[in-house]
Amino acid sequence: MTRSVQALAYSRPSALESSGAGRLLGLETSGGLTPAGAEAHPRFFSGFLTSPQIAARGLLAVADVAAARYYQRIRPGSLDPVVTGNGDRLRFESFSGCGGVYARLDVLSEGLDGAETGHGTTNVDVNNPLREALSRMTGSDPLHLRVGTDELAVTTLEGAVVEKKVPLPDRWLRGFAEAQVASAGFDLRAELTGPEAVRFLRSLPRSQGRGAGPLWVVQNGRTLRPTTRPVPGAVCLPGPDRLVALERVLRHATALRVYGPVADGVATASAWEVALPGMRLTLTLSPDASRGFSGEGGVLEALATEEAAQDAELVSVLLAWEPRIDPAELAAQAGLSVDRVRAALTRLGTAGRVGYDVADAAYFHRELPYDADRAERHNPRLVAARALVAEGAVVLDGEPATVTSGERRYQVRESGGVLSCTCQWWADYRGRRGPCKHALAVRMARRGAVPSAARGAAAGVVTVGGAR
Repeated sequence: MTRSVQALAYSRPSALESSGAGRLLGLETSGGLTPAGAEAHPRFFSGFLTSPQIAARGLLAVADVAAARYYQRIRPGSLDPVVTGNGDRLRFESFSGCGGVYARLDVLSEGLDGAETGHGTTNVDVNNPLREALSRMTGSDPLHLRVGTDELAVTTLEGAVVEKKVPLPDRWLRGFAEAQVASAGFDLRAELTGPEAVRFLRSLPRSQGRGAGPLWVVQNGRTLRPTTRPVPGAVCLPGPDRLVALERVLRHATALRVYGPVADGVATASAWEVALPGMRLTLTLSPDASRGFSGEGGVLEALATEEAAQDAELVSVLLAWEPRIDPAELAAQAGLSVDRVRAALTRLGTAGRVGYDVADAAYFHRELPYDADRAERHNPRLVAARALVAEGAVVLDGEPATVTSGERRYQVRESGGVLSCTCQWWADYRGRRGPCKHALAVRMARRGAVPSAARGAAAGVVTVGGAR
């Protein structure tokens, strides 16, 4: 597993301060992108929170996920949350160290008071003293929020005084993209009132024994009923203990909304949204507590051809930090079909340039402040498929296509636009975790495009026989 190191530099630590004029929550920013380009310490907001205690607890929940590993609880990872200003809201995002839980706090326009919200994306410093201070917050006294370094700090400090270097595995980067792709296929499956949400979430088991099957839930009147079978309308709840971060805000919940795909008998990802006054806290869970999002394969088709790359380049020019992206509108502006725009958005998601909001059922623009292109360059199946095509291992004469990998030959067939293969990966997953490397190579070859990265992959950097 390859890793990069994310270097974060802050002008000073974030802090919660009190004065005669009230309390100030100063969240310091690291390098990020804005409409004006790259900035060392971008500034997105300076104003009041309408529900300060709830916002503090929501921010702590996002920080909890960033510092957590819900599987194989060894040394925790901790990458500071990402904040995006979308003009009408602030979005705080994080991903668990194990790569299986994605968290986002959306502070909406009704949760912000007295200032315009800027545009752009950056990391924000959430340090231990700040966490302790936020945990002690009580009452409803006014709280001024500043996201970004104030002018005084900019003029009096020479360089950064707080530095953090965090190992960033490639699977963590890929997971961000896969979580977005999975969410785009979700629909609202259940909704509870605040009191019912509290009762249901507090009734969940704290842990499941190893080897236990997935838990499913289905709406039953005003509550949710657990079931061991994916009955019609059921939503998968893989690893109920991974919802623990929601406990930070439960007492303030006005509703719980549950999102997921159509149940087909196989464990799937799901999203759990707690509605709060002026904001929403959402946790998205991978299909299995023992594996993260990185290997789900939902982005591979969109990464397979130069057409998708060219479309993504065109669509990216049209993005303007919108809180809701309309694929039909983008298609009209770009002169592309809606399907091609959706594939382009998937590709942009792999680079951290768009996310997906299940509550709005829409993409949103953000620019993650790290080298997310590594997620594409080091995706094992994608790199292996490119190498197979570059080596001439794909034979398209007749049906099925033949792919030679190592000492074996595999047959790849297409039915209804879906490729199947005779390899073990297909036998194990039947396409549920994206195409195998052989099917992906056939897709590339049939479209007549070998992405330029294939030249380097074929030079012996990757052992093709080892990645499925």
